[in-house]
Amino acid sequence: MSEGAKPGKANPEAHPEPLVHGEGSGLSATAEAEAAGRSQGAVYTHGHHASVLRAHRWRTAANSAAYLLKRLHTGDSILDVGCGPGTITVDLARTVSPGRVVGVDAEPAVLEEARSLAASLRVDNVEFHEGRAESLRYDDGSFDVVHAHQLLQHVPEPAVVLEEMGRVCRSGGIVAARDADYHSMVWWPEDPLLDRWLAVYSAVARGNGGEPDAGRHLRSWAEEAGYANIECSASAWCFATDEERAQWSDSWAERVTESALARRAVELEVAGKEELHAIASAWRRWGAATDGWFALVHGEILCEA
Repeated sequence: MSEGAKPGKANPEAHPEPLVHGEGSGLSATAEAEAAGRSQGAVYTHGHHASVLRAHRWRTAANSAAYLLKRLHTGDSILDVGCGPGTITVDLARTVSPGRVVGVDAEPAVLEEARSLAASLRVDNVEFHEGRAESLRYDDGSFDVVHAHQLLQHVPEPAVVLEEMGRVCRSGGIVAARDADYHSMVWWPEDPLLDRWLAVYSAVARGNGGEPDAGRHLRSWAEEAGYANIECSASAWCFATDEERAQWSDSWAERVTESALARRAVELEVAGKEELHAIASAWRRWGAATDGWFALVHGEILCEA
C-alpha cells in the first residue's frame, strides 16, 4: 500500500444481493446451488475427512508457498490463517526461527494435530490458536507477514478477509495468499466423468458460499481490499508419478463419496450417490493409468500492507 496506509473497507457494492429463486425459477440444480451459496455464510467444502487431511499433510512450504519463501527473513513473525494440520506453518516456523509463528484455524481437531507435529519435530517457535479469518484476535500490526493458503476460495467475502489480514500486519509487511483455480485444472487421460466431477465440485463450492476459481480473482480481491502494491504470480502442482497419482486419485475418490463434499452434493441435489460413486471410479481409473497426468494451477499474491 502506498505510504504505509492500511487497507480500506471492502466495497459492499462488489457483493450484490443474492438471487431470489424457488419453484418455477428455471434454474438448473447447479445454478440453484450457486444462488443458495450467495445467501449464506461459507462452509468449508472439503470438510476434515481423513482423505482431505491426507492431502493437506502432503503440503510443505516448498511445494505450497515457494513464492513467499524468497521474501522471508530470520526473525520474521508470521500469522498463518487457515493453517489446517500445520505442515506449511511448521515449515515457515523453521524458516524464520527464532521468529514467532502463529497458526489459526476454526477446527480444533486439526489444531491438535498441528501442535503434535510441531512437538514431534521440536519446533518451539510456533503456536496454534482457534479462530476465524474474518475476525482475527490479534492487535493491529502484530505480524511481519500474514499468510493464507487455499483459504480465500472458501469464504463469502474474500476482500474482507484480506482487509483483516492487512489489519494485523505491520505497515510495510507482507500479506500473502495462494489459491487454486479449478477451471484451470487439466488432466490426461480425458474422462467425461472427471469433467462432471469439476462441475459438481464447482456447484457445491459455490453453494457453500465460496469461489472455486479463486486463483484468477486474487488480484481483484486485493485491490477491492485497498492494497496498492500487489505482486502477482502463478504456480502449479503436477501429479504424474505412480505415487502421486495414487495419492491424488485415492483422495478424490474418497472425497466424492464419503466427505462433506459428497453429503453437500446430495443435499443440494447437484448429484446423487450413484453418480458420485461413478465419479469415484473414474478417479481410480485415472490413478491407474500409466500415462496419467494432472496439473493444478494456483494464483498467488504478495501485497504490501
